[in-house]
Amino acid sequence: MTFDVRPASVLEDVRALVGPKSPGANVCWCLSYRLPSKLNNQLRGPARGEYVGELCRRQPPPGVLAYDGDEPVGWAAVAPRSGTSFARSRTIPHLDDLPVWSLWCIRVRPGHRGQGISHALIAGAVEFARSHGAPVIEAYPLDSGEARVDTTMAYAGIRKNFERAGFTHAADTTSVLAGHPRVLMRLDLR
Repeated sequence: MTFDVRPASVLEDVRALVGPKSPGANVCWCLSYRLPSKLNNQLRGPARGEYVGELCRRQPPPGVLAYDGDEPVGWAAVAPRSGTSFARSRTIPHLDDLPVWSLWCIRVRPGHRGQGISHALIAGAVEFARSHGAPVIEAYPLDSGEARVDTTMAYAGIRKNFERAGFTHAADTTSVLAGHPRVLMRLDLR
């Protein structure tokens, strides 16, 4: 199956993947790694969606969306590392001074999993970063081996999916998510 991956510039399509069912809910909206913690904690309810709407109108948009026809079925957050909390992380190492991009969240809608959408999202995020001049893209997936990962915590991605996309292990981290260590994976885009 082939999925079309496009820049995430349509708020309603982003909302379908990472927004709340109830407009007043305080869900992540994939902002937790994108904002300083003080601002992240201040944005409540509808203000979170409004902030994401601003991001969708900027260049570059906050990530990419996978579509099955006209239906948004997957999301990947990708942006310059310098604008994320990964730039200041104590648990995920900063390897060099290259202006790398980070890919930190992959979400596939329930009912659409197991069709290769996460693979399409990774490839689309790589091309998105490359088209915006990124020399390198990083991801921080779970190194779960063959262990099953709860789907709510699999947003960071799985190491083997990044290896399939050409990423290589660049460093271990001290970050743990859902009981699994996270690793720093990189892909050189030059």
